Amino acid sequence: MIIDCHGHYTTVPAAHTAWRDGQLAAFGAGTATPRYPVISDDEVRESVQGQLDLMAERGIDLTVFSPRASAMAHHFGDETVSAEWTRACNDLVHRVTRLYPDKFAGVCQLPQSPGVPIGHSVGELRRCVEELGFVGCNLNPDPSGGHWTGPPLTDRSWYPLYEAMSELDVPAMVHVSASVNPSFHATGAHYLNADTTAFMQFLQADLFTDFPGLRFVIPHGGGAVPYHWGRYRGLADMLGRLEPDQGVLPNVFFDTCVYHQPGINLLFEVIGTGSILFGSETLGAVRGIDSRTGHHFDDTRRYVDALGLSEEDSAKVFEGNARRVYPRLDRALRARGL
Repeated sequence: MIIDCHGHYTTVPAAHTAWRDGQLAAFGAGTATPRYPVISDDEVRESVQGQLDLMAERGIDLTVFSPRASAMAHHFGDETVSAEWTRACNDLVHRVTRLYPDKFAGVCQLPQSPGVPIGHSVGELRRCVEELGFVGCNLNPDPSGGHWTGPPLTDRSWYPLYEAMSELDVPAMVHVSASVNPSFHATGAHYLNADTTAFMQFLQADLFTDFPGLRFVIPHGGGAVPYHWGRYRGLADMLGRLEPDQGVLPNVFFDTCVYHQPGINLLFEVIGTGSILFGSETLGAVRGIDSRTGHHFDDTRRYVDALGLSEEDSAKVFEGNARRVYPRLDRALRARGL
């Protein structure tokens, strides 16, 4: 079985996006939020058909599916606006998972807002996991949208969420949203900055001593981390920390959302198959065709297949690691006899 750990609902029905525009306009005008539109099951089916076609074409059996990351936009509106938008996005993802239970497993966004205690997000996490059957969450380490006004992920202010994640036995993918800082292009800089920053924060602190079972997925191949692994090993030594493969990797995993073969080669050489989950971010950040290869940039299965992994290592990367990191997904698959 091939599980894609990194999929976003980037093709939502137009009425959903229009409602968001109306919600933000109402907030700016100080008027009531418009009523959420009626979206039919057929509209939902039509919206994900392109995703399903690509999954079939690339041999992907199931996608771990979450709301569009760039549209989380926690920096817009206030806490109430974020909560309304988050619930609408998560409910729409749930409809996809209900219509296609064999193809999609839900992961929720959280109703984060700059300066609002993360504990206020726990209720939505519980609702999505316990009522909607979601298997994890996306955690934005910078709700300010590129200004990084909050504390690091290892600060104790995050602990109420980590306590809930530990109790529910769900992981978080560390994923920022859009950037309003003109210095940081969202997908080309802000995303990768956040991936790299999160890893360094984990390296510096004792979060996993306090929460030994906590699990994070750092997407986009870990940002700059694999390329600069020697730097992080050296910093760990200078700071009196454990080597990163001992102090961080037991709890932190990378995906394969790296869109060229040399990058995938390096990721696997440095990090190893035990800490890598297959992911493609389809449909996502980079949708074009590579003029040098004639294949889509985000067809990451092609790069992994080219590594010539053993059957055992392939099974880890394509399926086993995802089932280990997302135990609720594993239980759901076992319940279906998989």
